[in-house]
Amino acid sequence: MSFVGPVVLTGPRWVTLEPLQAGHTAEIAAAAAEAGDLWFTNVPTPDTAAAWVQARLADPHGFAFVVRRLDGTVIGSTSYLHIDGPNRRLEIGATWYVAPARRTGVNTEAKLLLLTHAFDVLDCVAVEFRTHLFNSASRAAIERLGAKLDGVLRSHQLLADGSRRDTAVYSILDIEWPAVRSNLTYRSDRTAPH
Repeated sequence: MSFVGPVVLTGPRWVTLEPLQAGHTAEIAAAAAEAGDLWFTNVPTPDTAAAWVQARLADPHGFAFVVRRLDGTVIGSTSYLHIDGPNRRLEIGATWYVAPARRTGVNTEAKLLLLTHAFDVLDCVAVEFRTHLFNSASRAAIERLGAKLDGVLRSHQLLADGSRRDTAVYSILDIEWPAVRSNLTYRSDRTAPH
């Protein structure tokens, strides 16, 4: 997978993103214990952390990161998904955080780091975000990033409980990136820890 390679991304205030490795299993298990049950994304439990890490590492079209606070503590994970090098597209998703990291500047800075790398280094023409149609909090957060709704994939996935997931697909285009970057930088500056 030459389009996306191992890289460590560090923000100025909140987080460092580093490539997920098998050696992170214990830290992922500890973070998962603090994450709680998030119905809208695949969060491991302490008991399933090893299998979750192996599945993320085995995905030929994905690249997972652990998310660390700047003090070094693992507080979650995020990924590049559906990596399509020939078309210079990818998705940012499979994101989860421990409960205390939510509604802080963590996600804004992590997304700013991932988007900056995607557009400025990988030269992407589009970055996608996907979420459950009924996950209104996630949809609002994606829209606050500056992403636009491309459409809804109806009955896109069969879930473990037997229900069907309609998936809302959003994207940011390279021509929109300068304005999105300015917005995210401004928002990140306003949520700086004191």
